[in-house]
Amino acid sequence: MKLIKTKGDYQAALKRMEVLFDSPAGTEESDEADVLALIIDAYENEHYPIEAPDPIEAIKIRMEELDLKQVDLIDAIGGKSRVSEILNKKRKLSVEMIRNLSARLHLSVNSLIGDYQLVR
Repeated sequence: MKLIKTKGDYQAALKRMEVLFDSPAGTEESDEADVLALIIDAYENEHYPIEAPDPIEAIKIRMEELDLKQVDLIDAIGGKSRVSEILNKKRKLSVEMIRNLSARLHLSVNSLIGDYQLVR
């Protein structure tokens, strides 16, 4: 086993992981899969980073996951028009809204405090 330095190494590691994936726990193959997963993860984090969504996208994603509609956020944000303004990036989130949304949607405050551009 070696570090992944090229795309070819990465492809070979993925193919090897396919072989090892269902190895019974406690076997040498299972241990190899565990180490290989760490090596693959390190390579992917460096070469294929995934950026966190902006706060409004995070809210929309969580709304979809929880099958919520805009009207379900009125208690956390304010009136119906205020919810629409926030979700359409016409108005910024306030500290109170961030606290309320964090509790209502079970999102970390850190995912809601990021900056984003308003739509004019």
